[in-house]
Amino acid sequence: QVQLVETGGGSVQAGGSLTLSCTATGIRYVRYCMGWFRQAPGKEREGVATIGTDGYKYADSVKGRFTIFKNNTETVLSVYLQMNNLRPEDTAMYYCAADGRFAGHCPGFSGLNGYWGRGTQVTVSS
Repeated sequence: QVQLVETGGGSVQAGGSLTLSCTATGIRYVRYCMGWFRQAPGKEREGVATIGTDGYKYADSVKGRFTIFKNNTETVLSVYLQMNNLRPEDTAMYYCAADGRFAGHCPGFSGLNGYWGRGTQVTVSS
């Protein structure tokens, strides 16, 4: 059974940093697009960053501040989101996603689907 678990959320002041981690178990092949999404109260879920065989993609709002990277073994995929210079508008529940439909290529944010974690809360105070 595939399971994605996010950790690393917390509360920080504006300008601070956090690193989120996502561990995906039960995935038998390593060629997955993996990504981070977030959803703030009252807002729709939005893509933050993806990483796949075709490279990286970032939302404009996080470019230059967030970095996505991963570490894979044959049975465990891990993806991380290093978040620097955090702003109050980054406050949201952050979700990890893994999409294995395209052999590691990443569809656009709106097209990514597959397995999802339950999220980790990030709160940034001013």
